[in-house]
Amino acid sequence: MDHRLEFPVEKMCQVLGVSRSGYYRWYKHLEEVERLDDNLDGLIQRAFETSRETYGSPRIWYDLIKQGIRVSRATVGRRMRRKGLRSPKRKKRWIATTDSAHDMPVADNVLDRDFTAERPATKWVSDITYFEVDHQWHYLTIVLDLADRAIVSWVISDEMTAQATTVAALKRAVARRKPEDDLVFHSDRGSQYSCGSFREELAAVGATQSMSRKGNCGDNAVAESFFKTIKTECIDRHQYHSPHQAWCVIFDYIEGWYNTNRIHTTLRGLTVRQTYEARTQHLN
Repeated sequence: MDHRLEFPVEKMCQVLGVSRSGYYRWYKHLEEVERLDDNLDGLIQRAFETSRETYGSPRIWYDLIKQGIRVSRATVGRRMRRKGLRSPKRKKRWIATTDSAHDMPVADNVLDRDFTAERPATKWVSDITYFEVDHQWHYLTIVLDLADRAIVSWVISDEMTAQATTVAALKRAVARRKPEDDLVFHSDRGSQYSCGSFREELAAVGATQSMSRKGNCGDNAVAESFFKTIKTECIDRHQYHSPHQAWCVIFDYIEGWYNTNRIHTTLRGLTVRQTYEARTQHLN
């Protein structure tokens, strides 16, 4: 409703003790606020759909801020709840992927929960998780760079041998980012990371091996966090009828979304690609 049609402007200004020009400035601002309010739900909906329906309110808020939309995080969360926009919940399943009951060498915890890195290819973390393909367990092994949170390497296998999991993932990571001899490689104490074949590959790179303390999953929290993310946002949202189908879905998520366009709150609202470019430009 146009309040200017209800009351004479001059009389209203006299009653309120404001100037005519001040009233019109206020009214113009009110119209802009109302227009933004009408558009905000649409902007939130679009940001949610663009995120593959995976973003919660913090990342939607970051996305809107990048677009120049000034809005509070609480407002975004309230409007998302009202519209029923929710990020997916993780399905809870558990099988053992870490066999630490072995007599192979165990490295010290060199990383010591310092999950920061100024340069790419200086600190990597790795882990193995599982998912189901046509009623059979398959395994996803990843190597993550702490400098930009990129998944620099990932492999899918139908067996838990070191050659099919950790060795294969390490070789791909080295080929992709070519680390120097100051690399720290952190993992859990599983046999796939403690065995001779994997330690030989690390030695060839000149990397220092680091392992979590026994019973301290927080020592490898970043890798654990990624697996929670990919299972919630990707793996648990599909049923896989063949390894090829699983590979295509996971490739699209990691390379087409996570490593390129997904906003990371840990990276202060930037993407992996933006962070990598910033880190490498700083070095140059």
